[in-house]
Amino acid sequence: MTEDNKYKLNLPDTSFPMRGNLAKREPGWVSEWKNKEIYQEIRKSRNGAPRYVLHDGPPYANGDIHIGHAVNKILKDFIVKSKTLSGFDAPYVPGWDCHGLPIELVIEKKYGKEIDPTKFRELCRSYAIEQVNRQKIDFQRLGVLGDWDNPYLTLDKSTEANIVRSLAKIYAQGFLYQGSKPVHWCTECGSALAEAEVEYEDKTSTAIDVAFNLSSNQKEQYEKIFSTSVSKKVSAVIWTTTPWTLPANEAICVHPQLEYGLYELHDQLVIVGKELAAKTFLKYDATINLIGSVRGKELEGLLFTHPFLDKTIPIICGDHVTIESGTGLVHTAPAHGIDDYVVGVKYDLPVENPVDDQGKFKSSIPFVSGLTVWESNKKIIALLTENHSLLFAEKYAHSYPHCWRHKAPIIFRATHQWFVGMNYKNSDKKSLRDLANSAVSATSFFPSWGKARLEAMIKNRPDWCVSRQRNWGVPIPIFLHKETSEPHPKTQKFFELIAQMIEEKGIDAWFNLDPSTLLKEDAEDYKKITDTLDVWFDSGTTHESVLAQRSDLAPQADLYLEGSDQHRGWFQSSLLTSCAINEKAPFKALLTHGFVVDGKGYKMSKSKGNVIAPQKIMDQYGADILRLWVATTDYSAELNVSDEILKRVSDNYRRIRNTLRFLCANLEDFDSRKDLVSSDALLGLDQYSIYSVDRLQKSVLEHYEKFEFYLAMQKFVAFCSEDLGGFYLDIIKDRLYTTAENSFARRSAQTALYHISQSLMRVMAPVLSFTSHELWEILCKNANHSLFSDLWYELPNHHLSKDDLKSWETIKIVRSVANKKIEEVREAGKIGSSLQAALVIKAEPELAEQILKFNDDLRFIFITSSVSVESHEGALEIDVTPSKDVKCQRCWHYVSGVGEDKRHPSVCLRCVSNLFGEGELRHHA
Repeated sequence: MTEDNKYKLNLPDTSFPMRGNLAKREPGWVSEWKNKEIYQEIRKSRNGAPRYVLHDGPPYANGDIHIGHAVNKILKDFIVKSKTLSGFDAPYVPGWDCHGLPIELVIEKKYGKEIDPTKFRELCRSYAIEQVNRQKIDFQRLGVLGDWDNPYLTLDKSTEANIVRSLAKIYAQGFLYQGSKPVHWCTECGSALAEAEVEYEDKTSTAIDVAFNLSSNQKEQYEKIFSTSVSKKVSAVIWTTTPWTLPANEAICVHPQLEYGLYELHDQLVIVGKELAAKTFLKYDATINLIGSVRGKELEGLLFTHPFLDKTIPIICGDHVTIESGTGLVHTAPAHGIDDYVVGVKYDLPVENPVDDQGKFKSSIPFVSGLTVWESNKKIIALLTENHSLLFAEKYAHSYPHCWRHKAPIIFRATHQWFVGMNYKNSDKKSLRDLANSAVSATSFFPSWGKARLEAMIKNRPDWCVSRQRNWGVPIPIFLHKETSEPHPKTQKFFELIAQMIEEKGIDAWFNLDPSTLLKEDAEDYKKITDTLDVWFDSGTTHESVLAQRSDLAPQADLYLEGSDQHRGWFQSSLLTSCAINEKAPFKALLTHGFVVDGKGYKMSKSKGNVIAPQKIMDQYGADILRLWVATTDYSAELNVSDEILKRVSDNYRRIRNTLRFLCANLEDFDSRKDLVSSDALLGLDQYSIYSVDRLQKSVLEHYEKFEFYLAMQKFVAFCSEDLGGFYLDIIKDRLYTTAENSFARRSAQTALYHISQSLMRVMAPVLSFTSHELWEILCKNANHSLFSDLWYELPNHHLSKDDLKSWETIKIVRSVANKKIEEVREAGKIGSSLQAALVIKAEPELAEQILKFNDDLRFIFITSSVSVESHEGALEIDVTPSKDVKCQRCWHYVSGVGEDKRHPSVCLRCVSNLFGEGELRHHA
């Protein structure tokens, strides 16, 4: 027998590798989960349990998933898995938004615009399904468990039919109406845009001050208002950054309570807001000379002439007028602005839209006929100059609405559209705005600031334009009278008949429908409208078309979780449609996460070259590293990611993995069925380790409950490196390796390791899903179910008293101080390792008494060869000197008994006893 075999240690071994090699191994686990139908197993295991429904906000079926998609799906997976481990029946049904303009643009680009509409929709459908299948693969690769074989798609015939039914319910409640009013219009799309499809970017426009001359028949009225005679030309001065809207001007708006002054300006008199006069006359390089002043309400009804069109313009009053910029008099074009439209309705102003779908002026409009709105700016400024109406012009940088797809500036343009009215009231005399406000009040928000954000948006939002002039979308199936434009009296009945047709044949059932099929003899008097629904209506009604239809879900979800932009998108469209139909929100809680930016905080863009694709991260590091990055980042703010950040996350993962490997390796010969030690009989240190992991588990689960994943993972990572690696595991190595294989001392430690590993494996499962699965297959290889259908581990009682816990907390602190001192001596070259150190601890009497409780086990706790404790009245002192004893070649302790047993000259008496005798007796550690 060799010397090594004769004095062998219980060296650990495990099939859990040091290197995770996640990028190569994870795809195999994804396939395994699919083949073993793990999601279906989870569902069966939770049959009859309390249900928790997280409703998936549908990503758009176009293009590969990006890092924002990954964050969103991973966060949802954290919640679903943690709720499942908490005992809930937590289904996850993924979905996709499949209609709309982006898909149309792809098909138009590939096949051209001159294509049969039915064929066009068929190509759109095929493309969307192809995109869904591509994205589905990447989402599953992230480790997200869900009903991937039965997702919901807004292009499913049954879903399309139920979207129509949702529209019918809103129509029945009186919230749907048709009208001509200004909407966001993209000339590139040739369509109205939803609020959520509008981005605000910086734009430089030409800002102009324009003089509207007093109408010739207003002399008497003017003199009455200002108590002065007309001696010079009188003008009202407006300011605008959109000269192209002047052809649609119908009024000049003033604030009724603001003061307006009459001033001399060269050879004329001008009316300007008093508080803006100084700034205005500075621009004109003119001296201020006030003739008189009145409140805005006194100007109401005074008439002026349009600067280049033959029409008279009245002054009206509106509360939207401010003194933040301009002249205090607002050029009002009801066809081109929502505030203008609202005040125009009050004064019964015409809503004459001079601009066509392509953003060009109609042929009937003088001076600018055929020009685009942008081209017309120069022409209009030239006209104003020629007519001596232009008082000032300058370049003006401001935030301006742009199309989120084309990044092109958009216009407000009055068109005939269908709207969901925010202030319309249902049969119970409740407006949609009031219902939405009540629903927001009843909702829980994570983070809490989401409530104020959504409330502000509901308070200020205009009516929702739900119609689009597109081919690829769910139709608005209404017949309008050719003369009156009123919907057919049987519209409500037709909604259901058409929904049934769509359920059978898809949306083509409407587009290809001969009106006489339903209208019979009325067909000659009615026309079939071809507008489609805004895609936000599609996704916004999934509470009706998905949640209420599937038996594995529930009509009201427990949680909606999306990015912060969805306060103006999906959260809002879902809230409004649900309130219109059910008078309540479709969710009990809303969770919001921030956007992903690069390491320096910059928005990711291809032009900057700072885009990091989730596919690249998974191929390089593995999905668990991506998941750990999400879990260790405060998602309520922006999420920074870079190669450097991912490397740090990877380092953290390596430390976690090393801890898990130690646990696995030292449990290799442990059979919990026969080797488990009762928790009340465990050594004190082992009981303390159970107390520590129990405290961690409770804390992590509390954070999971509040969706505070980054706090949960901070504590988890710290526990692995500090509580385990830096304390417990560090101390018990000697006991695990040097005591007899089947000794009580070793089995006590292994029992603690067993409980720790069972707890940690489950605690980290929602986040490190692949790694926890790998661990489960090693530690629970005889289990007949997966980790993900299990429950949180129930730890045994640690049986420590408050005094015991205080003693262990005290010794941890003293040990930390000692380790620093030992390291100083080691760095000075006086000792090799801590085991060569002899420790003398000097402490005040009460502390010394606490330390001495651990008597002979102190050297194992401090990992030194000897520890002596002295009581004194001063502060804690620790002396470290090299041991004068001989090193045992087996346990590496420096002790006096090495070689006393002549049969074993190279080892200490403790090792001889552990190998060949009754074994040592441990009391605490």
